[in-house]
Amino acid sequence: MIELYDHPVSPCAQKVRLVLAEKSIDYQLNPVDLSAKQNLSPEYLKLNPAGLVPTLVIDGQPIPESTVICELLDDLYPEVALRPDDPFELAQMRRWTKRLDESLHAACGALQWPMFMLPVLAQMSEEDAEALLARVPDPVRRGRQQELYRQGMKAPVAAAGVNTYNQFLADMEVTLTNQPWLAGQRFSLADTGVMPYFQTLKQFGWTDLYKDRPAVTDWVERCFSRQSYQAAIGEAMPAPMLEQMAKSGAEAWPVLKSALK
Repeated sequence: MIELYDHPVSPCAQKVRLVLAEKSIDYQLNPVDLSAKQNLSPEYLKLNPAGLVPTLVIDGQPIPESTVICELLDDLYPEVALRPDDPFELAQMRRWTKRLDESLHAACGALQWPMFMLPVLAQMSEEDAEALLARVPDPVRRGRQQELYRQGMKAPVAAAGVNTYNQFLADMEVTLTNQPWLAGQRFSLADTGVMPYFQTLKQFGWTDLYKDRPAVTDWVERCFSRQSYQAAIGEAMPAPMLEQMAKSGAEAWPVLKSALK
């Protein structure tokens, strides 16, 4: 019995869904409403004390952390292997997944979080909104969200986020000019890990960040043409949500573009 506690636009949840789809693994989907802060409910915090999605539950055992989940699934279901056999390519794969966890994910959060949460918080009193944000367990994430709530997309953390994205894309272009996939000759967990962060760029209309990077553009087209993308991400995004994201992304883009260095 496999359950996935999930939100459709969470990049970390998306990358787990991609791995499940690549391996054709059946699972039960349990949606977590992030805008209603269900992730901070006592029931969910028992599963994931950090209050993050996703959480994978296998036979009643909760497993947090998407990178850990993806490697666990590759161990449990090795028939469709998503880790390279070559030790050096495996090291390349883990360099990319480590970089996701340490930099790009926070950068994406600084850009995506205000798109969804600022309209929700705007309907609350300032006191209630601040009290809600104060409940975020991780102090770094809490501080980032408080800064974005108070300053919007003009917050320094948003400017830092778009520049972190830009550098990541520049480094991808160098790598993909010399090999077809991020870890080498095979599609791997590096690619499933990075793909959702391009979904973020797509849904908000921020693809200008890589339009002049042909190797990255080719990689994106190949990734998004995979059946796993359609099953795990493409079909999970309701049309009204995509329309609203495109609208809010277009409004935010001039501010982000002006922050690029």
